Amino acid sequence: MDAVVGAYLAHVTGERGVARNTLLAYRRDLRRYLSYLHARGVRALAEVRGEDVTAFVDGLRAAGPAEASVARAVVAVRGLHRFALREGFVAVDVAHDVRPGAPPPRRADALSVERVEALFAAASTGAGPYGPRDRALLELLYGTGARVSEAVGADLDDLDLAARTIRLAGPGGRRRVVPLGASVLDALDVYLVRARPELAAAGCGGTAVFLNARGGGLSRQSGWVVLRKAAARAALPDPISPHTLRRSFATHLLDGGADVRVVQELLGHSSVSTTRVYGRETPDGPRQVYAGSHPRALD
Repeated sequence: MDAVVGAYLAHVTGERGVARNTLLAYRRDLRRYLSYLHARGVRALAEVRGEDVTAFVDGLRAAGPAEASVARAVVAVRGLHRFALREGFVAVDVAHDVRPGAPPPRRADALSVERVEALFAAASTGAGPYGPRDRALLELLYGTGARVSEAVGADLDDLDLAARTIRLAGPGGRRRVVPLGASVLDALDVYLVRARPELAAAGCGGTAVFLNARGGGLSRQSGWVVLRKAAARAALPDPISPHTLRRSFATHLLDGGADVRVVQELLGHSSVSTTRVYGRETPDGPRQVYAGSHPRALD
């Protein structure tokens, strides 16, 4: 079974191009699955029965992990069995009818505009070149909805200041071009002109937009540190992560009337349903849209 799992993970990496973090999660899920099967005396995938898969999923839910984690594990297990059938390791896909539970609809929490502004102000207080760098990084995260890995992974060549855009590389190598607003451009201008040259002088002329104290590209972990320090200085009470700024970007756009599919494209979501969780749902929302848009609504 270990060999089949290895072949399956190689398949999703090479042919489907899943993100590294997703691949690591699949590996953990499938290791847990194999351990569960071994404990039940199952030594080969061909011996697995549908009730084994169902019992595994039921056990995950009973253990209390988030429904999204259970759903991901189900996707990994179903993918493994589907792959095993296609490659001739088994004669039947016993996981075909197993479905992840649907998590209840929810709206993701977002920072208020006032708290975002307080966060930016706090980031600007860093000493030397770090204040402008940290402010520019946080402005970019909120102003574009970029993932922190996308922001710190951006090179100077990805910036087109004349066109007011940045090219971001998302999971699976998918690239998208996102517009830059005036506040982001102003923060980047200050950083690139006044602060980045000082940081670059300590290194070997790296091409990353955001540099560390040694002149190399800022890491994803360092991006988290930048945010946490700014949040602490701003005395923000809620747990803050880079994804909080991404959620805030999406929520504020949708609250402002942006089309959900445009926001989906800006975020780089593969499914619009992922984007919809950021919208504010109100009982009279559709009625208000109808009343304000349909020519006969007031007849």
